[in-house]
Amino acid sequence: MVPSRTESRECAVKSWLRSTARHKYLGATFAAFGLVASLLVAGPAAAAPDADIPGVDEVVHSDNVTHLANLPKQALKGTNSDLAFQDQYVFAGNYDGFVVYDVSDPAAPRTVSQVLCPGSQNDISVSGNLLFLSTDSSRSDDSCSSTTQPATEKSSWEGIKVFDITDKANPRYVAAVETACGSHTHTLVPDRKNVYVYVSSYSPNAAFPDCQPPHDGISIVKVPREHPERSAVIDFPVLFPDGGNPGDSDKPDMVPTSGCHDITSFPKLKLAAGACMGDGILMDISDPAKPRVLDRVEDLENFSFWHSATFNQRGTKVVFTDELGGGVGATCNAEVGSDRGADGIYDIVGKGNHRKLVFRSYYKIPRHQADTENCVAHNASLIPVKGRDIAVQAWYQGGVSIWDFTDSAHPKEIGYFERGPISADKLSVGGSWSAYYYNGHIYSNDMAKGFDVLRIDDKRTDGAKRVHLDELNVQTQPDYR
Repeated sequence: MVPSRTESRECAVKSWLRSTARHKYLGATFAAFGLVASLLVAGPAAAAPDADIPGVDEVVHSDNVTHLANLPKQALKGTNSDLAFQDQYVFAGNYDGFVVYDVSDPAAPRTVSQVLCPGSQNDISVSGNLLFLSTDSSRSDDSCSSTTQPATEKSSWEGIKVFDITDKANPRYVAAVETACGSHTHTLVPDRKNVYVYVSSYSPNAAFPDCQPPHDGISIVKVPREHPERSAVIDFPVLFPDGGNPGDSDKPDMVPTSGCHDITSFPKLKLAAGACMGDGILMDISDPAKPRVLDRVEDLENFSFWHSATFNQRGTKVVFTDELGGGVGATCNAEVGSDRGADGIYDIVGKGNHRKLVFRSYYKIPRHQADTENCVAHNASLIPVKGRDIAVQAWYQGGVSIWDFTDSAHPKEIGYFERGPISADKLSVGGSWSAYYYNGHIYSNDMAKGFDVLRIDDKRTDGAKRVHLDELNVQTQPDYR
């Protein structure tokens, strides 16, 4: 999901998101996603009610999932976004800033601090005493008191912000780095002295001055741990020298490549996987300052927008997500089907420079959602069970799905949590943005309803309860082994 750059494009979606700087991707490709446009304006067409769909705001879950807690949004009223973890703390992004929660008692999470720093979408990660935020909306300057302004203004700023979180109750803003086309998401590749930040951004509209095509790479920011004020862009490697997927005029919701949406690094294996609008890529990051593409795949039949990537524990598979409809469409219904707006499971075959991504199957939640619910594959993490590939994944108003892809060709859901639609009459955007497993519990950041804590009790996942991490950024995959 992506913030807008101008007030004129913001008006197309202000009925469902009221805070500033929302969803540049949605605004720029709204017509292409004709699938959802009429729903946003006039609500869904009348349809026979589905007896299996929960009622408005009704909480339902599988027998092996327990809903332990919910904290509604407090001072920060913007859209909730991504999550990061360190010790007993959860760091939750919000379009208005970020929140620090203490989850030492997961059943009673406590708010430690709330930092007001608007700049959607505030994708978030942590490393040591540093916290990173992505700003992908045109701001008047790099401060936390900046205001929205048109991207055509030469003084507009967007990029990466860095905070010192030594004192969790009082995070301190210490650095900012402007990056080309902003920072929609970012990925850390840390070492002892530096944190390399891969900044993903993309160009949905050539009218934006800082997103002029070809926008075919990523910004790499080097952040010295001891001197974050010296952070700077060190390179902009081109990942698509041939321009990437050009799109297809006969399939207007198939988005052409003009940058990456999200990258997941696996530092232990010196690999990264990128979801780059029209392409999925596998990269060698032996030199984190100079990532190198090993293989590239496209799905011209079913994938609309390559959104994110997750390795399995051994680094022999990648799960790519397709954010069909930009995250605001009702795409988890019988009409759309099981192969679109889904996960694509790819095995990594071969060795060294000859490694390739080979498609095996799709996975989509088996529970149809109402036509008033935005639902599509979104952010996921592993549940680290030895010998099995199990993930927990957010599906916006499709809720949280726990699924097993040990057999790449036959994935299956083994647990779930969801709420009924926000509205029975019109499409209202909300649901789980990120659902991640950390030290025995699942944490979900619901765009509208706040912060949820879940527990799964199942013999298939019980082994994960013995795994303890001191820090987790899901887009920097740890070596659970």
